[in-house]
Amino acid sequence: MAQGRRVERVASMIRREMGELLRTEVRDGRVAQGMVCITTVVVAGDLQHCKVSVSIYGSETEQAEAMAGLRSAAPYLRGELSRRLNMRRTPELVFHHDKGLAAGVEVLGLLNRLAQERSKAETKAEIEALEGEEKE
Repeated sequence: MAQGRRVERVASMIRREMGELLRTEVRDGRVAQGMVCITTVVVAGDLQHCKVSVSIYGSETEQAEAMAGLRSAAPYLRGELSRRLNMRRTPELVFHHDKGLAAGVEVLGLLNRLAQERSKAETKAEIEALEGEEKE
């Protein structure tokens, strides 16, 4: 069980430091162009590999460019993590585009649109009911 806690602790430290590095250290314009947010960090049990899921706000081309920028900055980020975390071996970073937040925003937009249509239909029905009462 101690091994699982260590992996979770390392993942948490990597997530915190990666966020700081992306905000302050990465100078690649492709990464700065799209708003990049780290959603999850999963570290393998042997601490050799790390899957970093990121959510990127922007158009499809901006998202693709930001992912390319992250992939090209991965060796630099790994070196910085090694210096900051004082680990014997720093995990290899693999970036994954997490589209979950974008899908969630889309679903919320659809729900809001349905709620607006429903309220319009209810208002229209109320107006028709009132007009029907006035004619009687």
